[in-house]
Amino acid sequence: MTIAASHDDHWMAAAIAQARHAEKSGDVPIGAIIVRDGASVAQTENRTERDHDPTGHAEMLAIRHAAKELQSWRLTGCTLYVTLEPCAMCAGAIVLARFDRLVFGAWDDKAGMVGSLGDLVRNPKLNHRAEVLGGVRADECGALLRDFFAQKRNT
Repeated sequence: MTIAASHDDHWMAAAIAQARHAEKSGDVPIGAIIVRDGASVAQTENRTERDHDPTGHAEMLAIRHAAKELQSWRLTGCTLYVTLEPCAMCAGAIVLARFDRLVFGAWDDKAGMVGSLGDLVRNPKLNHRAEVLGGVRADECGALLRDFFAQKRNT
């Protein structure tokens, strides 16, 4: 495993831990971490149900937190780690925030806009494009979601 892959695996593990926090509070288990210069600047989990907020996705919350922490809406030099392929809203925010990299876990065939349904983050017509690495710990990230929804269907 290369050093970069080792770092990606480490930070995705941290995002998975955030996803588990969301699950404990009844939210869809999705977690996000933003890293700059080898340090975390934001760690969040999905809060759509808890906050009754359709924009309460882990990525959106992490972006808001990191922008405040770094005192800039431009998150250049940052990598966003998230356990699920971002939706259109989150993919748009990733472009607008000027992330250098996006690393995600499970693919989302129903709403993913970083390769599954479309690719907003790398659209050549936009003024910014992030480097993307998908499928990091995909099985583990996907299992969290499958187990969560299976349990929801059985209750």
